[in-house]
Amino acid sequence: MPTSIRLPEDIERRLDLLARQTGRTKAYYIREIILEKIDEIEEYYLAADVVTRVRKGEEATFSAEDVRKELDLED
Repeated sequence: MPTSIRLPEDIERRLDLLARQTGRTKAYYIREIILEKIDEIEEYYLAADVVTRVRKGEEATFSAEDVRKELDLED
């Protein structure tokens, strides 16, 4: 699905120069940048969502002691 974005002029210029110098398209580099960073961004925002739910009491939490007992990891 096509997606449009507006980039700051300095980033646009950098992408133009990179594309010209390497013979690749700007779209190629934009895809590469997104693919490289999307895991990190997802992890951050999904973790932040869990923290918010924990703070609101909407997410169950367990102590390390309870987890060790449940998994029979007690010494």
